[in-house]
Amino acid sequence: MTHADLNVETLGISQIKSPLNLTLFPQGSSFGFIEKHDRVLFDASLENYKRCRKAGETPISFEKAGPHKHLYFDPSKTKAAIVTCGGLCPGLNNVIRSIVNELHYRYQVTSIIGIQYGYEGFIDKYHHPVIDLTPERVDNIHLVGGTILGSSRGAQDVGRIVDKLVELNVNILFCIGGDGTLHGAHAIYEEILRRKLKISVSGIPKTIDNDINLIDKSFGFETAFTIAHDIIRYAHNEAVGAYNGIAVLKLMGRDSGFIAAYAALSIQLANFVLVPEMTFDLEGSKGFLKVLRDRLESRHHALIVVAEGAGQYFFEDEVVEKDASGNIKNKDIGLFLKDKISEEFNSADFPFSIKYIDPSYIIRSAPANANDSKFCNLLAQNAVHAAMAGKTDFVIGHWNNVFTLLPIPASVSKRSKIDMESELWWNVLETTGQPASMKN
Repeated sequence: MTHADLNVETLGISQIKSPLNLTLFPQGSSFGFIEKHDRVLFDASLENYKRCRKAGETPISFEKAGPHKHLYFDPSKTKAAIVTCGGLCPGLNNVIRSIVNELHYRYQVTSIIGIQYGYEGFIDKYHHPVIDLTPERVDNIHLVGGTILGSSRGAQDVGRIVDKLVELNVNILFCIGGDGTLHGAHAIYEEILRRKLKISVSGIPKTIDNDINLIDKSFGFETAFTIAHDIIRYAHNEAVGAYNGIAVLKLMGRDSGFIAAYAALSIQLANFVLVPEMTFDLEGSKGFLKVLRDRLESRHHALIVVAEGAGQYFFEDEVVEKDASGNIKNKDIGLFLKDKISEEFNSADFPFSIKYIDPSYIIRSAPANANDSKFCNLLAQNAVHAAMAGKTDFVIGHWNNVFTLLPIPASVSKRSKIDMESELWWNVLETTGQPASMKN
């Protein structure tokens, strides 16, 4: 990665004085506006500092998010649009509400619209009317899950999307979504650039799996593993309630197992955590089924937490299907494990009882918890700050406990995954007691 990879585009020179009146402290100092030199180190380690100092290099860093002293857009002439895409995630309504309130109350932008049902809402043939978004309209939406704008998956004609932005006189587009949404947002930016239009494209990254590149925390993730924490407790009760009781709990995590790992660490009742980043064998002296039987013979119950993307290599001979966003549809690893466990133990005349639990849709449609709500609010505020200053083709990130800006291409270049040699995974192994490897 280079400095250029983290360079955020700007529409032009910002010359309009910001209406923000930053609070002055008693001693006369204030919170302060963001300056060009305000950066957040990508690698904040002492080792990297010494290396850069010895080589005379400037460390790679992110642009820091925050309010700007001068704006590119005149608030009195600015119109903003908000769209939500992809699957549901706790906090979507919080982000919508906070964008509206920040624009209206802090920047005096009064023309704000919502695009219904994702990128479909820009395409006339779907007949989705736009919604006027006012502080009154969004007053209590943060108390419920989902999104008041609706959502959809799948790509739409980028040219028609930009045509609609022009028709609606939109100056700023806020795109709230995950990998597919952000790819779409970047394509919209490229079409806007080709037409030499002055429209800012702002991305607010949404993934319940916490797997966006170069962002250490995404909204909805904490709510997800907090709810999963309680479900693990209930699944554990099911397991211990029967002789050789087994509970298989499938959690979200298409490519990354962060929800499964964090939820297991939070309550410390899971005996196995299976994630997409690992490979394991079913059969053999070191395989999962043998380790599971050893566990049952010793403790007479077992709780298995499995991320939805784990073990997909077991289905290599099956037909590959994709969803509207182009993502490969995972086969149900939870049901697969339940069936394989049942086959193995029935054939060996080994007594057991097994339950399979899949709470995915309950978790993703829940309202955000307190900490996620706060995080959503800060993401939205910083997205508005950057967009009003003319930043474009960016997402709001979070790195080293500071909000950042980074180009959309950098955020979608790859997925963040659990390092199988990291402290996080070591902690999971210590908590569950499962072997470091279940490979023969």
